[in-house]
Amino acid sequence: MSQSSVRRFEIDPTYRFDIALEYSKKIREITILILKGISKSLGLEESYIDKATNFELGLQILAANLYPACPEPERAIGLPPHSDHGLVTLLMDNGISGLQVQHKGKWVNVNLNLIPNAFLAHIGDHMEILSNGRYKSVVHRALVTDNVENLKSNDNGIYIKEMSIAVPHGPSLETVVRPAPELVDNESHPPAHIEITYKQFLELQQSGKLKSLHG
Repeated sequence: MSQSSVRRFEIDPTYRFDIALEYSKKIREITILILKGISKSLGLEESYIDKATNFELGLQILAANLYPACPEPERAIGLPPHSDHGLVTLLMDNGISGLQVQHKGKWVNVNLNLIPNAFLAHIGDHMEILSNGRYKSVVHRALVTDNVENLKSNDNGIYIKEMSIAVPHGPSLETVVRPAPELVDNESHPPAHIEITYKQFLELQQSGKLKSLHG
């Protein structure tokens, strides 16, 4: 999906279902390749994460976020700081990015425009659990703007506001996610997290009873 497709997705309601379905299928294919690469980087067999999380039956969510211009952006935020549940989230915006990631205690701007039609892959909480902390889930937030000059105009002269499409991917709901045994050493690398089903994790998160992996 190109950035022009993202813009069409926003302004043409009749186009949404077909493009969302096509987009989700393609994104899942890319995610499978990423999971294979991560498995290999951890010294595991290429299909380890796929098998350990029952990814074939895993959860995929498509979330489209629209951020209108805000008159007082210093007093508001598009999305508060958080990390994503699941394994990997693939993100694309329409060229008007307010995304920031937390790095060494500071907020860093992310500019996807540096590489046309690029995706950003966020590591999720369950990848941090499975990798026993080798991979860290990314704490991020989205800012808003009050300057219409920062927005873009399409071919019809309609201003297109800041928009992103995020697709988190998780294990199957009944999968018990635990650190890979090959990455656990009770002396030097003990299990950093308890094992829990993905469904239980989501229920605890939604109830507000689950403490963030990052405090």
